Amino acid sequence: MRLAIRHETHYDYDTPLAYSAQRLHLWPADYAAQKTVSWSISAPGFDRALAYTDGFGNHVHMVTFDNIVGPVSIVAEGVVDVTDTAGLVKGLVCAAPDAVFLRQTRPTTATASIRTLAEKQFAGRGSLQGLHGLMVEIHARVAYEIGATHAHTTAAEAFADGRGVCQDHAHIFLAAARSAGIPARYVTGYLVTGMGASSTAAHAWAEALVPDLGWVGFDPANATCPTDNYVRVAAGLDAAGVAPIRGSRRGGDAERMRVEVRVEIAQQ
Repeated sequence: MRLAIRHETHYDYDTPLAYSAQRLHLWPADYAAQKTVSWSISAPGFDRALAYTDGFGNHVHMVTFDNIVGPVSIVAEGVVDVTDTAGLVKGLVCAAPDAVFLRQTRPTTATASIRTLAEKQFAGRGSLQGLHGLMVEIHARVAYEIGATHAHTTAAEAFADGRGVCQDHAHIFLAAARSAGIPARYVTGYLVTGMGASSTAAHAWAEALVPDLGWVGFDPANATCPTDNYVRVAAGLDAAGVAPIRGSRRGGDAERMRVEVRVEIAQQ
């Protein structure tokens, strides 16, 4: 399937922006199930951006700009061809050893209740069956509710409250899988939900390493493995590590951010 994506992040400030440095995870990965047809990023200072591939195989751009009066917009857009492989991720280069993805971070630290959840799903089951069970159980036990959590909510907090968004579902999945000794990574990207549909955020899910099979995607927010409705952008240990835009600034008081994401099925 061919998908057309437009992701705009718009910032307004009460005072001029003296200086800003931002790290962008906004360029899709290419691998066996996904090929970028065209892609561009529009941002102040992007013509001077430092571009590199990090240790997780992500395409990263570092942009800096200064003396901005008025709003700032960062827009990533393009077309990507995606094949449905039932979540299987093949042909993606990641220099980091698989064992790195056993590392728990603050957002993904497993509590006793999350470890119990994992133990029940993997008891008497193979890894793949247990991971599917874990995905479905998280979906059932944590209701999708926008505004119930925030960017710094941990897996433990969201699981205890029983509410969250895709970031929280993915963090809980990572916490449980890693506590069971299965390497797992956080993934950001896009999901088409209908013709002409727009959203206020990108999407997030998880990938886990299945013995004798490889890395497989699991989306607990939707209780499904990624299909050709998904576009994969970046992966890391947790949401903070692969945020679409993350950085610092001087000036620009009272920042207000607005995000609009549009993903559509494109004509081929």
